[in-house]
Amino acid sequence: MNRKLDTEEVRHLFEGMQQLETTEEYFRFFEDLCTINELLAMAQRYEVAKLLQEGKTYIDIAKATGASTATISRVNRSLHYGEDGYAVAFERIAKKEEEK
Repeated sequence: MNRKLDTEEVRHLFEGMQQLETTEEYFRFFEDLCTINELLAMAQRYEVAKLLQEGKTYIDIAKATGASTATISRVNRSLHYGEDGYAVAFERIAKKEEEK
């Protein structure tokens, strides 16, 4: 974990997020917290990560998401050398889908 991120304020933010239960609550929370462009950028990066995990090419991902190759490269670097945050989310989603 990046020690620069481990602040009391960030921990409070994460504690607040853990209290949310429904997708509607997440929509409301993030609309209050972020600008529309910030939220759309985060959603785009998440989609890029998902497509990279599925083995899609940079060109296909750029066409599908509108992300620049620089953004795709940054997300790819996070997937390979980051803190495995995307991996945890993807694994849990896959597990939930298997349980259905």
